[in-house]
Amino acid sequence: MRYKMVTTLAPFPSMSASTNSSLTEPQMTAEDQVQQIQLLTSTDDDHGGVIVEMDDPMDSATFVSILRASISHWKQLGKKGVWVKLPIHLVSLVEALVKEGFWYHHAEPKYLMLVYWIPDTANTIPANATHRVGVGALVVNEKREVLVVQEKSGHFQGTGAWKFPTGVADQGEDICVAAVREVKEETGVDSEFLEVLAFRQSHMSFFEKSDLFFVCLLRPLSSDIQIQEVEIEAAQWMPFDEYATQPFMEKYELLKSINAIYLAKSDERYSGFTPVPTASNSSERKNYLYLNADDLKRHNSL
Repeated sequence: MRYKMVTTLAPFPSMSASTNSSLTEPQMTAEDQVQQIQLLTSTDDDHGGVIVEMDDPMDSATFVSILRASISHWKQLGKKGVWVKLPIHLVSLVEALVKEGFWYHHAEPKYLMLVYWIPDTANTIPANATHRVGVGALVVNEKREVLVVQEKSGHFQGTGAWKFPTGVADQGEDICVAAVREVKEETGVDSEFLEVLAFRQSHMSFFEKSDLFFVCLLRPLSSDIQIQEVEIEAAQWMPFDEYATQPFMEKYELLKSINAIYLAKSDERYSGFTPVPTASNSSERKNYLYLNADDLKRHNSL
């Protein structure tokens, strides 16, 4: 871990006194002796706070001393939130941080993020991510056959139900990319993303988080099936009418609604949302805006 040294006058943290550090030694009293204060190296965030990325090991007592001095320094600078990114090999410092008033914000496989609010005002540190993004892939070929699977695990395990491939978008993965990937992983079928037919928001789902589930329509680019044997029991192409009339469908309003939406789509009475790449002012990476392209074209042609 890197540190920075701040020259100040005892007692710390009198930042106004540091302007006198140019005084010669004979002019200074014992109380005015300059001392070097070791602080944690930090970077500013976009909302008046600081971010500390830990790396090198140290004992808890030394860490607490430097942490307290750093917080005093940041308070004098008017900083608000403090984010400490603690890698897994420094797990021994968690207790010290918690005892100093930090709390958990989120965890990833290689680090734990803890936060602290400095001023005596309402805490405005944003909550951890609240939603998980799931995708369902309705892949329909020219014969109006649906690509369906039976799962080895999950809600439908052992029921004999045939369902379309589903999964969760990876971090940094677009919905349209995730749908194509899930189809390929589960069935070996290559496909082309067409549009988002609909989406559902639910709550108190995975570890009490909310869930966004996007139902996507795809066109197959291949037909041969090679199942992912770890998760998938079987896969096949099934006529849509046979798929939609499976007995278990009657129990699920969501699935019945999706079937009705697809029928309206196939009769050209419904348009979903297609991805349009858009540039961001703050990043070179393109994002997707999902919109009803058919209605937009009709409107623009009037």
